[in-house]
Amino acid sequence: MFDILNIKVVAGKGGDGAIAFRREKYVPYGGPDGGDGGLGGNVILEADEAVNNFKSFPNYSIYKAMNGSNGLGKKMYGKNGEHYTLKLPVGTMVYEVMEDGEKIFLADLEKPGDSFTVAVGGKGGWGNLHYATPTNQTPRLAQKGEDGEAKNLWLEVRTIADIGIIGYPNVGKSSLLAEASAAKPQIADYPFTTKEPQLGVVDFGKDTMALAEIPGLIEGASQGKGLGYDFLRHSTRTHVFIHLVDGSSASPAEDMVKVNNELALYDPILAHKPQILVVNKIDKPEVREKQTQIAADFESIGVKPMFISAATGEGVKELMRTAHDLLKKYIPPEDTETVKVFHPQPKKQVNNVTKEKGVYVIINPDLERIVRRIDMTDDNVLWQLRAFINRKGIGKMLEKAGIQGEDKVRCGNIEWTW
Repeated sequence: MFDILNIKVVAGKGGDGAIAFRREKYVPYGGPDGGDGGLGGNVILEADEAVNNFKSFPNYSIYKAMNGSNGLGKKMYGKNGEHYTLKLPVGTMVYEVMEDGEKIFLADLEKPGDSFTVAVGGKGGWGNLHYATPTNQTPRLAQKGEDGEAKNLWLEVRTIADIGIIGYPNVGKSSLLAEASAAKPQIADYPFTTKEPQLGVVDFGKDTMALAEIPGLIEGASQGKGLGYDFLRHSTRTHVFIHLVDGSSASPAEDMVKVNNELALYDPILAHKPQILVVNKIDKPEVREKQTQIAADFESIGVKPMFISAATGEGVKELMRTAHDLLKKYIPPEDTETVKVFHPQPKKQVNNVTKEKGVYVIINPDLERIVRRIDMTDDNVLWQLRAFINRKGIGKMLEKAGIQGEDKVRCGNIEWTW
């Protein structure tokens, strides 16, 4: 199947802030002028009609946006990293795969041009221009750029069509699609000829109707047997079903019931979608002979069937007109509307102090980016860092936690003596 894909996306890292000072003639006390780093690029997913499936996408590939450039002196900001746009088939459902394997829904790229920023680039680090104070006019503090978001994604395509042709394998779904439209699906006399949904379009003057041949199922498909979920998920987007049964089967009515049971087990909403029950292969003498009995069997359970021959075209035009009329009357259930895009809440600044094995641990992302950027062996830099920590109220938190001189302090992966 070419409609499921696992990938990883990595947004660009923000550029580092610069530590720089003015060096101009006749300006003996030039101040800090280190510019900020540029923003990391985002990874964007976009639905594109030119992409039909995931056949050309390597599984488990990594897609990365560009990093932001570092800041420079003379207050020059780094260049923002370029975004990376990944073109995907229309109808792609996007999920994030968490560490425990749980899939979290993120977006539904239902229409051409729908886009979703799935991974946001990191912020650029502040240059030392931001850290000047009346008591520290030569700051040697600056921030590292923030890492961009990285996510493991599960992508799946759900075919978008007006009418879904469903039924057991080899009931003639491919033949019906070929006869009703210009589509050319693979047709053969063995199970699971169709490995992925096939689309066709039927013209009605100025109007059109999209047909999707949904790959055949067997009993137990809702538990993954046969093509299982590989076909069932494609049926969720169609509005009306043409339910095709084989007239030469031992019990066409029983076949219909089994297929509808699988729909209901997978998603109860599917079982309540409008259906046109169609008996195929009326061109065969044995089916023609028992046509009256087949019709009576269905009518006894409240279903009025249509009879066609997908092979010869008999009854196909009438079926398409019936399907078109039913589609025009279709009204989507109000309670089945889903949220198309998930917008995560912005990250909140964390500010906390804990003690682990005798080391005082500061949890503060902004401070972590500073200590990763600066020279921690320079006593002057450490003095400036401590002054910054005190200004941000972290010093009081450390004192409250019981810190003393010469105690160890850690922020991120950097450790130093207080």
